[in-house]
Amino acid sequence: MADGAAAMAGERAKSGECPEIPSAVIFGEVQLILAEKRTSLAALRTGIAIAVIPMSLATVLVTMSRFYSWLDNLQFLVPLGVLCAGLVALSIYMIARALRRLQHEDAMIRRIRKANPAVREFLDEE
Repeated sequence: MADGAAAMAGERAKSGECPEIPSAVIFGEVQLILAEKRTSLAALRTGIAIAVIPMSLATVLVTMSRFYSWLDNLQFLVPLGVLCAGLVALSIYMIARALRRLQHEDAMIRRIRKANPAVREFLDEE
């Protein structure tokens, strides 16, 4: 039986016909893309959380600024400022990368939805 299916697939390939992809494979691809999308959303959430850290540190420093002199504590404030700038840069990178990946994954889902009518009824239009 397997030899017959392989022979039919070989004949289709010779004649130029594309074999139809089973819907289970298509749904598996969509599930994989949706799993990648969840990962991108988690990276976006992490990037936003990292961006909040420097803002909260700055808020505490401004609130407590009347209890210390900026010039006397410059040896602590400069490394803290560099660390905050690094965290902001990391968060911007993570957010931008997650947004780019989300757009790519949405485009892949739209392409699959457009090419396969069996998937259209299960995936909502955006």
